[in-house]
Amino acid sequence: MIKKLYGYIGEYKKETLLTPIFVMLEVIFEIFIPTLMGLIIDKGLASGDVYYVIKIGLVMIVISLLSLISGALGGKYGATASAGFARNLRKAIYNNIQEFSFGNIDKYSTAGLITRLTTDVTNVQNAFQMIIRMCVRAPFMLMSAMLMSFILNARLALVFLGATIFLGTALYFIMTRVHPYFVLVFKKYDSLNASVQENLTGIRVVKAYVKEDYEVEKFKKASKTLYECFIKAEKIIILNAPLMQFTMYTCIMLLSWFGAKMIVSNTMATGQLMSFYTYATNILMSLMMISMVFVMVILAKSSAERIIEVLEERSDLLVAANPITEVMDGSVTFEHVSFSYGNDINKLVLEDVHISIKAGETVGIIGGTGSAKSSLVQLIPRLYDATKGCVKVGGVDVKNYDIETLRDDVSVVLQKNVLFSGTIIDNLRWGNKDATEEDIIRVCKQAQVSEFIEGLEDKYNTYIEQGGSNVSGGQKQRLCIARALLKKPKILILDDSTSAVDTKTDSLIRKAFMEEIPDTTKIIIAQRISSIEDADKILVLNDGRVDGFGTHEELLKSNQIYKEVYESQMKGAQV
Repeated sequence: MIKKLYGYIGEYKKETLLTPIFVMLEVIFEIFIPTLMGLIIDKGLASGDVYYVIKIGLVMIVISLLSLISGALGGKYGATASAGFARNLRKAIYNNIQEFSFGNIDKYSTAGLITRLTTDVTNVQNAFQMIIRMCVRAPFMLMSAMLMSFILNARLALVFLGATIFLGTALYFIMTRVHPYFVLVFKKYDSLNASVQENLTGIRVVKAYVKEDYEVEKFKKASKTLYECFIKAEKIIILNAPLMQFTMYTCIMLLSWFGAKMIVSNTMATGQLMSFYTYATNILMSLMMISMVFVMVILAKSSAERIIEVLEERSDLLVAANPITEVMDGSVTFEHVSFSYGNDINKLVLEDVHISIKAGETVGIIGGTGSAKSSLVQLIPRLYDATKGCVKVGGVDVKNYDIETLRDDVSVVLQKNVLFSGTIIDNLRWGNKDATEEDIIRVCKQAQVSEFIEGLEDKYNTYIEQGGSNVSGGQKQRLCIARALLKKPKILILDDSTSAVDTKTDSLIRKAFMEEIPDTTKIIIAQRISSIEDADKILVLNDGRVDGFGTHEELLKSNQIYKEVYESQMKGAQV
């Protein structure tokens, strides 16, 4: 796991290397101070040699300053290295997510991915800084102080050795017991974030249905579950503090007892015992730091596993060895296509779809809820891959295209319209970043949204709130259509994208399509037959199977489902 994360240190290798070097220098300088203090007591003060006291005191000041400078530089480089490491890690996760297919994204919840990019990366960042600083300082200080203690008095230093073994065993016990709880904690974090995200995204619906109390209760439940998991982990981790206190006070008592006896028997000087107390503090503080690092590493281990899981996830859309970089035309062919989410052949949502659409044709798709209309069109720009069969665009299997090339020539206005925070013109230029103002005005007229924009105070520079919350559903749909048209696609797919506009506007949009983009293949999913009755062909889907494929007139004569939908809608219109 460490090896996998190491590569993301990247350009911060120098800072990562310098940090432990300066930390070790800090310890080296610091470790001599207690010995010098002992010399002042035993040789300077005991004999009344003021010159010796001043000389050693000056040496102590210089060493203290060098230790301070080394510590400051270690802290500086450590902060830079850990922040840079976290930046690289977030960038790598984010970039990898951009490569995911819809199938890959379906494996993770949105909240789960956000937690990985924020909380998990922060935990790993903190642990990384601990490792290059505390994980170097604490063991190095422990060994150095232990060595100096044995040089001063080997018999008395055995107290430290016993304390180290005892505490090391206890920390290992804590670490192995608490890790499973932290794994569970981060799963609960995902649930909590999902609850918050869902509430904020749908806050208007929550208020419209007066469900604030219900949402608060749902949040409390998720928060309580997370709290209970943390409590279980903390019940084990809190053993760390009393163990440290017990070890520290036991060491001090043993040092005082044996040290006093050695002073009385003249086998140890007073200054040496004072130095021992300082080394005891250093050793015990080092052990405490190691225990803190252990806790942080345990926490970070769970986060690191979740991060690596996303980093190692590879898109299930395999790229051809020599991908084709040009789409010849907008023809679409489904050759005995079957599809299931997760490639489970036992749970097919589309089954043996075999149809052919010519370039420039307008094809309507109609079917009941759950008939897999959206699933079908999402196979064309390769948002998913067919489980069986072959989808061809321009006579070529979509799997043989360069994905960017294919998606540039296939514009999709998905069922769920999404606008991003920014101006209207910023949102429209998602379709073509180099689009001129004339291009933007032209597609807005085609999408029947120009009149709405011109009526705004700032017109095309009007700011759109996150998710397009300050425009209506119909306005949002038309802006998304205009954005798709800016790509000048060979294939335009509208997935129920005019459901929120009135029939007159819907008719005007279709008329504009016929006049302005006659060579573009237009595939329109609709619930209203009036939206597709003028199409060259209409596809009727029923439970993922083709139930009918033909013109409006042909289907009225031959297809029972289409006839029933048409008659029910016509009756509704007459009423």
